[in-house]
Amino acid sequence: MIALGILASVAGIGFFCWLLFTLAVYALPFFAGVTVGLWAYDTGAGPIGGVLVGAFAAGVTWGLAQFIFTSVRSMWIRLAIALAFAAPAAVAGYHATLGLTKLTMPSEGWQIAFSVIGAVAVGATAWTRLVAMAPPGQSGHALARR
Repeated sequence: MIALGILASVAGIGFFCWLLFTLAVYALPFFAGVTVGLWAYDTGAGPIGGVLVGAFAAGVTWGLAQFIFTSVRSMWIRLAIALAFAAPAAVAGYHATLGLTKLTMPSEGWQIAFSVIGAVAVGATAWTRLVAMAPPGQSGHALARR
């Protein structure tokens, strides 16, 4: 029975890590949606109105950034958009990894070390997923070389 619990815990942690890496690129639209939704709620839109306005703002943020990233040819604008998406993903990765390491490690130094590694990994994953949306002929390697 204990072995089953250990296996279930490992599977659960693996699932949450997969979910974190998959959803990392959506950190900026999520933050934008939550911010606008809370603003709408505070100005009297109510809970349903706040959720709807927040979801709309998150969708617009994602759609507009994706459109600009894939249609603009300026390397600097594309770099700024990619960094704008990778930075919140790295922060989310840091805090998610810190939460997991606090459950498993007593040493605060090692918690921070692994959290930084998690932040880099999640930020790099978000960067890679965003750069993969580049139009044909403009791969992520071409963006990094410019």
